[in-house]
Amino acid sequence: MTGAWRMPPEALPPTLADYRRAAEAALPAGTAAWLNGGAGNEVTLRRNEAAFDALPLLPRVLRDPGACDTSLTLLGTRLDHPILVAPVAWQRLLHQGAERATAAGATAQGARMVLSAQATTTLTEARAAGALCDWFQLYWLGREGTLALARRAADAGYGALMLTVDAPVAGQRPREMRAGFALPQGLAPINLSGVPGPSGGSLEELMAAAPGWADLEWLCASAPLPVLAKGIVHPEDAARAVSAGAAGIVVSNHGGRVLDGLPAAIEALPAVAAALDRAVPVLMDGGIRRGTDVLRALALGADAVMIGRPAAWGLTVAGAMGVAHVLRLLRDELRIVMALSGCASLNGIGPSLIFYDNQPKGRLTPPFRQK
Repeated sequence: MTGAWRMPPEALPPTLADYRRAAEAALPAGTAAWLNGGAGNEVTLRRNEAAFDALPLLPRVLRDPGACDTSLTLLGTRLDHPILVAPVAWQRLLHQGAERATAAGATAQGARMVLSAQATTTLTEARAAGALCDWFQLYWLGREGTLALARRAADAGYGALMLTVDAPVAGQRPREMRAGFALPQGLAPINLSGVPGPSGGSLEELMAAAPGWADLEWLCASAPLPVLAKGIVHPEDAARAVSAGAAGIVVSNHGGRVLDGLPAAIEALPAVAAALDRAVPVLMDGGIRRGTDVLRALALGADAVMIGRPAAWGLTVAGAMGVAHVLRLLRDELRIVMALSGCASLNGIGPSLIFYDNQPKGRLTPPFRQK
């Protein structure tokens, strides 16, 4: 575990890539493999980042970008910018402040945080550390357990739930296996204490307990909070989730950690956004490393993005300050890119900002947001 030391502000890494290198140097090899590794041959893990580089920008010039306003309203809450902190498990492995430090750093930069179901900090403690730690992620625990956990989140002051639907079983991650990673004794998902869940851990038992569409519909109708469905890459699944009552969709391949060989999240995003036609908010995570990536995601239909590993790198390197700095780097670069692209606000970001080779008119269905 890192975080027993403080880094002076002037020594903070200047980019997310530098944060990654610093975090890898600070962490035990097994923990670094857990954090940065992916499933299978890590094709999807690499593709999540590479796909952004394959999307050249097509900026407009001689426009008045104004103040480059990054604010938006998401499920009724006004936010300073569209960069959220994704749920990341076992944060006590990375820093002694764990989720409390992440919540404080995120809130300091006006960023909403989604607390992981596998958090090592209680719902109440994380929320007290940062007011914008106000969404909670769920894994399916059966109807009784999932609803009990949803009620705990509501009682603790959370405003929405994010059900992860793409991981009924864990992916096989060879990098972790080679490094011999294992959770230390005594580390547990504290918020699941006393919550009933599936019995047994075999593949057959886990798949028998996996949720179906009827379960999602039931949860959306029964939960005390709005439910977003996270882990969707197929447009038909996105539409069906909304029909089941989902209040939002997160286009995600779980950071390449569950099933290898999937398209990058940014590649799956346009079709999902077009299928939903702005019926509900669409978020995306996977591969966001620069403000230019945030702009690309917004241009292709996302209302907001989430970052997981970058926030974890910041937490590892400098605790709450590192999380806040990572978010500030991304937001500042987003505003700079908006200024250089002629966008006065998020409403000015659309598919025309993406250049497609041999495709002057684009293959998307604009506009994803009103100009």
